[in-house]
Amino acid sequence: MLGLPDHIHAFLFDLDGVLTQTAKVHAAAWKDMFDTFLRAEADRSGEEFVPFDAVADYDDYVDGRPRLDGTRGFLASRGIDLPEGTPDDPPGTRTVQGLSTAKNVTVLRMIQEQGVQPYQGSVAYLHRLQVLGLPRAVVSSSANCRDVLRAAGIDGLFDVVVDGLVAQRDHLPGKPAPDTYLAAAKALNTPPEHAAVFEDALAGVASGRAGGFGMVVGVDRVGQAEALREHGADVVVTDLAELIEPAGGQGSDSAEDPEGGGSGGGNQA
Repeated sequence: MLGLPDHIHAFLFDLDGVLTQTAKVHAAAWKDMFDTFLRAEADRSGEEFVPFDAVADYDDYVDGRPRLDGTRGFLASRGIDLPEGTPDDPPGTRTVQGLSTAKNVTVLRMIQEQGVQPYQGSVAYLHRLQVLGLPRAVVSSSANCRDVLRAAGIDGLFDVVVDGLVAQRDHLPGKPAPDTYLAAAKALNTPPEHAAVFEDALAGVASGRAGGFGMVVGVDRVGQAEALREHGADVVVTDLAELIEPAGGQGSDSAEDPEGGGSGGGNQA
């Protein structure tokens, strides 16, 4: 049992916060980069320094989005208009590209120093899918997706990877647009209505809903269950292990009863 209805035949997973414990690392890297920039801006203009909020600003402007979109979105929220720059801009250059590069340098350093830990409930769910021979994909805005999968030791559990590099190559708009998820479903030869999306980011949940997917599972790691539902999650869990029905028991959450206490999904081998 997989905790989802019978019509779900393919499984599409976000990376950070769903499969790996890297969402907090990304939030910290964004804060480090933006606070450095905002402090310099305050010194330059004489205005008050207002730091980046690693919860509210992260959720609203950068979580789940491509790096450049996240940079643009947060700067716009502060009324800051910077030149776009080029990918060759050194980290920290006062351009969208330069700030984005600085964030990437910081997150790669943090991952190298701290390593990458997968969520064990997600690993158990992936192994169940693998045993059942069900198709699986990772859909991430990160250009570092494959490196993170390898570092977490789960790179061999997926049939398809649609990451930031694929999105750039194929000119796919990032989340909350549904294009990257639709590309993954197409690569798995599965219509969207027969695929499930697993997301912890509000933008990612919105992309699953916009794509007409048969199931959108919100993964609540930070206490935003209601917001995930408001953005389109059909069901919300705190860990994917909740979707695996124990032998002879009942699942803790289901598509029929998003608040829990249901009879579990109908998806079987």
